[in-house]
Amino acid sequence: MAAARAARETGGWDEYRVLLGRAGADGVGALRGGLELIGSGGVFEREVGCDLLGEASERHEAVRGETAGALAALAERETERCVLRSLARAIGSTGDARAVPVLVALAGHPDAGVRQEVASSFTGVITGRPDGADVRALTALTRDEDPEVRSWATFVLGFQAEVDGPAIRAALWERTADDHADAREEGIRGLARRHDPRAVPLLVELLGNPQGAHVHTFAAAQIMGVPELLPSLLAYEPDAAGVTAAVRACDPVARAHLEASAGELISALYRLRPRLDAALYRELFGPDLTLGLFGTAGSSSYDVEALLARADGDPSRAAQLVMRDADRSR
Repeated sequence: MAAARAARETGGWDEYRVLLGRAGADGVGALRGGLELIGSGGVFEREVGCDLLGEASERHEAVRGETAGALAALAERETERCVLRSLARAIGSTGDARAVPVLVALAGHPDAGVRQEVASSFTGVITGRPDGADVRALTALTRDEDPEVRSWATFVLGFQAEVDGPAIRAALWERTADDHADAREEGIRGLARRHDPRAVPLLVELLGNPQGAHVHTFAAAQIMGVPELLPSLLAYEPDAAGVTAAVRACDPVARAHLEASAGELISALYRLRPRLDAALYRELFGPDLTLGLFGTAGSSSYDVEALLARADGDPSRAAQLVMRDADRSR
């Protein structure tokens, strides 16, 4: 505790995180220590206790349930802003459903730092229901008076949460006119992730930034997968992070070739196993063309592009690889 206090008082956040990491490596020990600290009368001790429980939860699934229960109980009586910030971050790390009502309640806290932690902490616990209390709270935070809160909330809602609906798209569209650059970009990328055509000219604008585009913008372009983005993408070096994948997704020739090869792959699978239950699909929130196999023994999936690469582009050979995997899993 003395070392943690010294690190914090001297602004040594990196050293503090190292200390937490060492302590959190011992899951059960960290749980016991964290529970003791959050019961302390000292503000700093409770803050460190929350941080320690969050670190342990990120590393050890076995401690998450007890951690979530203890932090939910603490949230009912805690009033210190610094502790609530750490609490929000820690309970989000548990992935436990009990975190949702805690974060929803803290979303209305007067301290912007608390609200920002709430926005970022929804990532691991969001339900995915458009009318859920968590999604409604996160949507409200995209309109927060603080620009950093808006930016974080829009990022989580737009680029991490797999949820869609008119109210969500309306919130993301509002942010495309935000005077805070980060919040605006997150709104654009969030719309693109939902294949909203209004995002296309806005993505072209982001890709045309003289300072270069964010890697998430290339990911959004890959998900959007429309030829209108191709000229802007070709202006970048192909080895830049995310560029090649985005170019392939937006190139109509490459896209048509992939889809044709995927069709041949399905045909080859049915020739090998006529009664096979297989399908090709694209996830709403992702760029990949996926091969799904379904049966009484379970299901499996393949990224079609990666599978074809394993087979040197040969759909028949790719089908044989799939069948070999299926036989091994029996």
